[in-house]
Amino acid sequence: MDFDNSDIHGKLSKSSVLYFLVLFAPMALVLEFTHSEPLLIFIFAAIALIPLAKLIGDSTEHLAIHYGPTVASLLNVTFGNAAEIIIGIVAISAGLLNLVKASIIGSIIGNILLIFGLSLIVGGLKQKEQFFNKENTGYQSSMLFLAIIGLAVPSILAITVLKPTTEVNLANQGNIQFISDVLAFVLLGVYIASIIFTFVTHKHLFAIPSVKREEKENGQRKSNEGHKVYQDIDNQQQHSNDLQWSKKKCIILLGASVIGVVLVSEVLVSSFEVTIKKFGFGEMFVGAIIVGIVGNAAEHSSAIMLARKGKLDLSIGIAAGSGTQVAIFVVPILVIAGIVVNRPFNLVFTIYELAVVFLAALILNLIAHDGKSNWFEGIMLTAVYVIIAVGFFFVR
Repeated sequence: MDFDNSDIHGKLSKSSVLYFLVLFAPMALVLEFTHSEPLLIFIFAAIALIPLAKLIGDSTEHLAIHYGPTVASLLNVTFGNAAEIIIGIVAISAGLLNLVKASIIGSIIGNILLIFGLSLIVGGLKQKEQFFNKENTGYQSSMLFLAIIGLAVPSILAITVLKPTTEVNLANQGNIQFISDVLAFVLLGVYIASIIFTFVTHKHLFAIPSVKREEKENGQRKSNEGHKVYQDIDNQQQHSNDLQWSKKKCIILLGASVIGVVLVSEVLVSSFEVTIKKFGFGEMFVGAIIVGIVGNAAEHSSAIMLARKGKLDLSIGIAAGSGTQVAIFVVPILVIAGIVVNRPFNLVFTIYELAVVFLAALILNLIAHDGKSNWFEGIMLTAVYVIIAVGFFFVR
């Protein structure tokens, strides 16, 4: 999906209120250094990750404005999940593998159910029926099903054919890890191919919003409306020049925010186990729901805000696209990171995790297949997320 500079600037100017939360980052570090209450450290670190992730996204998009929409898209898909990757690598290094797996599933269902659902609700309150690019959504849904197959194969083999026994436990574990490593590189290859497909060979499928395409095909676009649109774009572009960050500022903020995420992630993970015991939450619930939401909070706010402005294609691109990127980009990176830090990370998930991500992808496909939506479909998606979250709460 291509990015419009006016869309980017509108999103950046409206959501910068999150920046003040960055004060929680040094506060979390101070609390950690002074060995304060672990629960307080966990809360401050979780809040601090929201503006830091936002800064990564905004500095990336401002930087992309200097190079055009194609580079904007590439930078977005590269840095869009930086916070999740960093949190995952830190948790893997600490040996919290189940937490990382749960956060992967939580990120996927959080994007395609909760955020997609809230976007449809917010947009549907202004328009009875909304239209979006069904080719893009169908493409994301297909890749998501592909990723689910990749996640399911090691799990199914671990439960059935390669089920560990006393005699061959080590051998089977090695086979599962080898399969996970191979599938990680396959998924990463698909991700690279998807970038080429989206931004090079078939970018025409994602460049024009579906409503405009239908108007063009039916000959219903009026010239006076076209002049008004172009005039509005020119005005927005002129206004955006005053808001544009310099390249130097973008690079400094991007580097500082990435370093900040690394430091705060260390603090968050270090206080994780004590927090679980204090609240009595299960590891999977914290990973899937709390970490899953915190790691994507900045993107979530952007998607909902764009939907409120009637830009549903961009909103869906963030919601469904981020869920797909987690499955075919973040997962392989974490598997490779496990190899690098000598903490083998396999793709063996629980039956519940696989079931909920499959059902989430299924309902996404059912609701988005026709290229139009309304607020009630958003209610259904959000309700499914709540049902799944309740289930995670009772998983121990």
